[in-house]
Amino acid sequence: MFVSLEGPDGVGKTTQVALLVERLRAEGHDVLQCREPGGTELGERVRSLLLDGQVAIADRAEAMLFAAARAQIAEEVIRPALAAGRWVVCDRFIDSSIVYQGMARGLGVEPIRDASVFATDGLLPDRTVVLHGVDRRGDEPDRIEAAGADFHRRVAEGFLALADLFPERVRLVDARGERDAVADRVRAALDGGAA
Repeated sequence: MFVSLEGPDGVGKTTQVALLVERLRAEGHDVLQCREPGGTELGERVRSLLLDGQVAIADRAEAMLFAAARAQIAEEVIRPALAAGRWVVCDRFIDSSIVYQGMARGLGVEPIRDASVFATDGLLPDRTVVLHGVDRRGDEPDRIEAAGADFHRRVAEGFLALADLFPERVRLVDARGERDAVADRVRAALDGGAA
């Protein structure tokens, strides 16, 4: 099973990815944990460039860089793991581009979705868990985190809209409360429920 965790910056995704992987392994699943962009040599280099506050990146260039990193991790990491019967839990995937570049940057949902689907040769998560309801961004923002309050409002609204756009795979999970309680809701969402 291929699972992605999504949500605005500061919602606790990375923590919840680690907790979910831990729980799935305790249940006896063979699980690969990855992050996007990243997870490959190319992906990590692209990630560094994308987050560098000293580099000006046009919106369309940003979208294409994310798609390139996604193409590499899909080919090099995710597809082989799924073919071997492993679970894959990824910190962000296609839905981040749909929200950040498609909605918040105004490039359009369909063009960004199409570019990402092309990049991954059609690979989509079986289940996407969108965390929402909190903002724990730190004091030293990267290039994207520093984009401003209006941008981040559009991002938060965009993530909430995903459940309506892709109801077959997207589940919203309230990220407020103790991390273990949130982890319980994330695990339940894999079985089909929204929380």
